[in-house]
Amino acid sequence: MSNSILEPEEHVLSTLERDGSRRWLKPKLSKGKLLTLRRWMAYLLIAVFTLVPFIKIGGKPFVLLDIVARRFTIFSFTFLPTDTILLAIFMVGMLLTIFLFTALFGRVWCGWACPQTVYMEFVFRPIERLFDGTQGRGGRKKDVPAWRIGAKYFVYFLVSVFLANTFLSYFIGVERLSHWVRQSPIDHPVPFLIMALVTVAMMFDFCFFREQMCLVACPYGRFQSVLLDQNSLIVAYDQNRGEPRGKAKKSNANSAGELPVIGDCIDCGNCVTTCPTGIDIRGGLQMECINCTQCIDACNSVMNKLGRSPNLIRYSSQSRDRGEKSGLLRARTLIYPLLLAGIATAFITVFLASKTFDAVILREPGNPSIITEDGRVRNLLKLKLTNRRDETMTFVANVSEPNDVELDLSEDALELEPNETKTFHIGVIAPKSIFQFARATILLQIENDKGVSRTLRFKLIGPYD
Repeated sequence: MSNSILEPEEHVLSTLERDGSRRWLKPKLSKGKLLTLRRWMAYLLIAVFTLVPFIKIGGKPFVLLDIVARRFTIFSFTFLPTDTILLAIFMVGMLLTIFLFTALFGRVWCGWACPQTVYMEFVFRPIERLFDGTQGRGGRKKDVPAWRIGAKYFVYFLVSVFLANTFLSYFIGVERLSHWVRQSPIDHPVPFLIMALVTVAMMFDFCFFREQMCLVACPYGRFQSVLLDQNSLIVAYDQNRGEPRGKAKKSNANSAGELPVIGDCIDCGNCVTTCPTGIDIRGGLQMECINCTQCIDACNSVMNKLGRSPNLIRYSSQSRDRGEKSGLLRARTLIYPLLLAGIATAFITVFLASKTFDAVILREPGNPSIITEDGRVRNLLKLKLTNRRDETMTFVANVSEPNDVELDLSEDALELEPNETKTFHIGVIAPKSIFQFARATILLQIENDKGVSRTLRFKLIGPYD
């Protein structure tokens, strides 16, 4: 029996060699109009990513995802744990927006706006080219001295520290992050450890994992078959114009001196060496393509030198490549906006129906009820109030039904600071006569100093006799 293993004809992944070892990609930079647009877009997005945590509207951060406190501030509106429905509607709306943009413009997010692509292609790779002098996929001008490699990774470290702080500011806020940075690691090891771990994660991602984040970890490319359709915008190679590939040489002429008919593609390979994910766009639509358009700039540069028409590789769609009509109006581009309109309506309806405060009544643990000295039934409850506004709020609680039920509050005043959640212990004293089968329903009314009230229905527990 033969123990030989068949070798794959091609790369299983563009980042793996045939023997399974890592294939390090060092794409050649192809200058052009699209690269210039992407570069300006990247610089703008880096500024936006950096400045957003500092933006405040009405004293509240524009974006703050405080996971520990379970408070998510998005567009200066704070989602609390009680806003499950609002947050769910918002997230569904975000997903539908992604579906719509992908159906229309393909993977424009991946190639033009994703932080992974923006920082990798316009921060880390330029640093690498500066220190290593790399050209193409793995090529080097000369052996790189050790000091240059060390300097490169030192700059990588500084950038990673900056990115780690930017990332953390979205989750803890710039004020708390500033306090973390200034305090001693010895006195406060946990914040220091968090910052160190995030910095290491940034170094690992952009120095080692790199394009594999797009090819292996991110699910977006895997969902292309669902998110894209035949009319979605993609980067495509014009096979009708480009094939067969090759260069017209006199040695290939026939007996009559006629050169063979070939396409515009001269098989220079520039579209391959410039691809940051290591694919050959001439093979058709592929999961690894992030629509970065580097192959378009590379091919257009060659076409211009040869005096041929540009856009042998261009933005297109699968239906357009087959000679069919391609338009924006189709089933999914009509259904998605309708669904988004419904989602927006539901969000606004729930948002307007929300109160300035939340109130929840719970039963205290232990014995649910006791009999007082005067023969009445006392239930011990917990009233949890949440102030949703940025100002101090006081509350008044009373039982609206039935009339002969009294409240015994543990505190003289029910007062909450801005955005505070607090639990108050209350006693509800009711006569035995209102209980039927050991149950009695009461209506507890909570009203704040702004005149906004909420009515809570609750069942008391009493004796069976």
